[in-house]
Amino acid sequence: MKKKLVVLSGAGMSAESGLKTFRDMGGLWETYRVEEVATPEAWARNPQLVLDFYNVRRRQAFEAKPNAGHMALAELEDAFEVQIITQNVDSLHEKAGSSRVLHLHGELSKVRSVSNPELIYDIGGEAVQWGDLAGDGGQLRPHIVWFGEMVPMIEPAADICLNADIFVVVGTSLQVYPAAGLVDYAGEKVPKFVVDPHLPDYRFDVKNVEFIQKSAAEGLPLLAKRLKAQYR
Repeated sequence: MKKKLVVLSGAGMSAESGLKTFRDMGGLWETYRVEEVATPEAWARNPQLVLDFYNVRRRQAFEAKPNAGHMALAELEDAFEVQIITQNVDSLHEKAGSSRVLHLHGELSKVRSVSNPELIYDIGGEAVQWGDLAGDGGQLRPHIVWFGEMVPMIEPAADICLNADIFVVVGTSLQVYPAAGLVDYAGEKVPKFVVDPHLPDYRFDVKNVEFIQKSAAEGLPLLAKRLKAQYR
């Protein structure tokens, strides 16, 4: 039976594929705070502005290509039961070929009805405007967990972490909760690897952790070879 390899990925991984983080988007969005385009209050105040912001992000994500780190994780499925838990809202893991990806904060390529959160549509890289309606007549909104909203997938993610045989953290500063708390669900004896060029930012209380001070695109291919040799 294959060992369960759990990967928690964050924005640093997508940045290596050219997807800027919110605060690095530049242009028009430098004039807006996160509260003005990525919260329920922002949606209530100016929904078209929110839609415009996510239309730009959606197109960028649709055109982005996975990097060597994404590819390395997909290839690990030959040797492990790989489950990716990502804070990212792009589909780069899926584009690389990963088959089990849980999106904690939603997906840019999807929209849903404001009246029924279960009524979800995959629109790829298309734009959404105010007045575009779901089948139930509700306005379409981004299928994104905004700041201030509950994270509905956090419990399934915690269950996945509880069953990990190996745990990898890549591209996340582990500063955003509740996602940052997921590493605590991995058992003390579970080997943990943190791949990130900015290791001094981390504050780890968990045991059995090894830090790999490299980018995702550089560090994950190296770690993948090592995991196959040591744990398969």
